[in-house]
Amino acid sequence: MAANGTASWTNVNREPAARRRTRAGNPLQGPGPVLFGILNVTSDSFSDGGDFFDPEAAARRAEVLLDEGALVVDVGGESTRPGSDRVPEEEERRRVVPVVQKFLEARPEALVSVDTYRARTAGAALDAGARIVNDVTALRGDPRMAALVADAGCPVVLMHMLGEPKTMQREPSYGDVVREVRDFLAQRADHANAAGVDAENVVLDPGIGFGKTPGHNLALLRHLGAIVDLGFPVLVGASRKKFIGSITGAEEAKERVFGTVATTVLGYERGATLFRVHDVRANREALAVAEAIRSA
Repeated sequence: MAANGTASWTNVNREPAARRRTRAGNPLQGPGPVLFGILNVTSDSFSDGGDFFDPEAAARRAEVLLDEGALVVDVGGESTRPGSDRVPEEEERRRVVPVVQKFLEARPEALVSVDTYRARTAGAALDAGARIVNDVTALRGDPRMAALVADAGCPVVLMHMLGEPKTMQREPSYGDVVREVRDFLAQRADHANAAGVDAENVVLDPGIGFGKTPGHNLALLRHLGAIVDLGFPVLVGASRKKFIGSITGAEEAKERVFGTVATTVLGYERGATLFRVHDVRANREALAVAEAIRSA
């Protein structure tokens, strides 16, 4: 049993060597902005579904993301695009773990995040060498996840989502989207802390595009400071999202690079320090200029 009374996700090897490495401190608390390079090992993600479904191709793509300037490669095996269906847990692990292993064999110095809400998938990825958990349900999707993250001592991203991917874009409604998302994230951070997750390991994500209209997304980006003021690092994941296309007219997701860069730079100006993106080089160069101007 974990310290909070929750059963462990597995009954063997409570803390294998790969997972112990996560206890060295939060690598996301650096002085400058941090890029998460997106690696979707899926067949149906909204932007790059099927592009990196093969483990060898995915591992090569991970190296490209790292070389372009990502500090973290974020590997996910289940699409969370609007209307998407869940994949079986075993299939998610089958997609994710070999990619983590192959990538870290080639680049053992790299930081890998696993994009999952399932404790067994997260545990298997941590055992394979991943060091961060990115949970789109903010520890609500699997009652075992909080205990796993606390036991691992690893950073965890807590994201806001209204509903679930299958239905989240069916007329999402808020009284005050900024206040409601801020309050939700504050509550989930408290929940994580109560479960034994160190405060320094909590990262907050307002969930751009997850149960939000274009207007909701823009309000959250404009008022990111309300979430930054909670005192945790804030991650923005607006990369190639549909609301950008509604502004720029770019219908294809891969054509929304410039709009994504705008959200990254403005998010950085408003206090966000972590950015989850598909196009690492473009965002890295824009952040480098923004950071140079800020420190001039």
